[in-house]
Amino acid sequence: MKIQTNRIYLKSFSLFTLVLICLASCKSFNPHSKPEPIIAPPAFSSVNVPVLIPQETLYKIMNQTIPTVLIQDDQLSMGSVEGNIKLSKNGNPSYTALDSQRIQLTLPLKLQGEIGLQRKGLGSLIQSKLPLNETLSPVIVVNPTINPDWSVSFKDFELVDLGGQMNLDLLGMTIDLSGILEKEIQKWGEENLNSSKSLLSLKTVVDLAWNQVGKPFTINWEGEQTAFSIQPESVELNEFFDQNQNLNLWLGLDGKVNTHPANAAPSRAFPLPKITENTNADNFLEITLPWVLSYAKLDQLLGENLNNVPIRVDKKTVLTPSNIQSQAFGEFLEITMDFFAEQTNGKSLDGKLFIIGKPAFDPDSQSLYFTDINFKMESGNFGAQTSVGLKKRKIINQIEKRAVFPIGSTLEESISSIEDRLGLKTGIADLSISNLEVNPESFFPTKNGLTVHIKSTGKVNFDWK
Repeated sequence: MKIQTNRIYLKSFSLFTLVLICLASCKSFNPHSKPEPIIAPPAFSSVNVPVLIPQETLYKIMNQTIPTVLIQDDQLSMGSVEGNIKLSKNGNPSYTALDSQRIQLTLPLKLQGEIGLQRKGLGSLIQSKLPLNETLSPVIVVNPTINPDWSVSFKDFELVDLGGQMNLDLLGMTIDLSGILEKEIQKWGEENLNSSKSLLSLKTVVDLAWNQVGKPFTINWEGEQTAFSIQPESVELNEFFDQNQNLNLWLGLDGKVNTHPANAAPSRAFPLPKITENTNADNFLEITLPWVLSYAKLDQLLGENLNNVPIRVDKKTVLTPSNIQSQAFGEFLEITMDFFAEQTNGKSLDGKLFIIGKPAFDPDSQSLYFTDINFKMESGNFGAQTSVGLKKRKIINQIEKRAVFPIGSTLEESISSIEDRLGLKTGIADLSISNLEVNPESFFPTKNGLTVHIKSTGKVNFDWK
């Protein structure tokens, strides 16, 4: 009799121990501790584009930049010579790169006007003027530079060769114009081809392009629109000539990506900062969109999958959740729900489930889901609670299956929005994005919603027309 009693005691003790283990597992977190929500880190964008400008394109740009008339002096007076001269373009300029920074520029020019001797001494006897209609091709060395304010200037000007001898015969007298023209061209170069003189401003073109590329854009998911804007923090540039006479530009932009309600997005792009040096030659696009899924929307989606949907725990027990709500629980997402569990033997239990889990992304199904799920049950019926608690793994499996949210359409819209926003067509070149991939990278349950950092990567194509 005593042996039988001990066996019953041991069996009861073993069952009690198993229940304690189960309950201890269910108490792995305290739902009432309410740890502080985490703060999502800033989201950034980084774009770097190595652009090669062909020599032929540079010829066109130079031809448009250099004025038609370089020098016009209607009261020329130098030494014993006086008159008027005009130096104007007589064809397209050409250049040869001397090194990575300097070019040797040849300017075909036409010299027009008239000259004669000053009206004193011998000049008072010879009052006729000699008409000028000559050509020359002076050779100069300059260092083209794009300045921090997007202006283009030529510095380190040097006249290497006048490109022709200007010896004229006036009634048997030889007049050498070479010295006069050298001084005129030297004066023009010092006044116009220096670091403080802008020959061309790219700012208008850059601003127009950035106003299109940098303008806020929206993404729609399940009827909710979110706007994003890029706030530039740095613009980098490196420029140099290669051995094939082409100009290479390494263009880079780094900035912060902001989230806005769709009806409160900025109406225009943020201003661009001044240019700094770029040392990166890689071609890449990395944009992280801080997409926020509100808890109200998450509650709605969870409710569609779980509210009043029976979950079979085992052959005898069915658990039905209701009143689902979500919020942050430290680094976890917490989901609370009322439940009613009913067994085939007529026993029932109602109470509340506190569930925590970490959001994750499945690239195959293009869906958000939850991992590391755990839950705590609260109910006044300890015996029934223990019975349901023993089925914890099965309940978790059911929640994992149902708490899945397809976001493939959001990712596709992200791709389209980025491609459209960063696509740019101009009269001389087209900008486009290739190999663009968009995937959620990290998740942050914050105070106002689940922040999902959606990372976009790709390359930038720059095609000259």
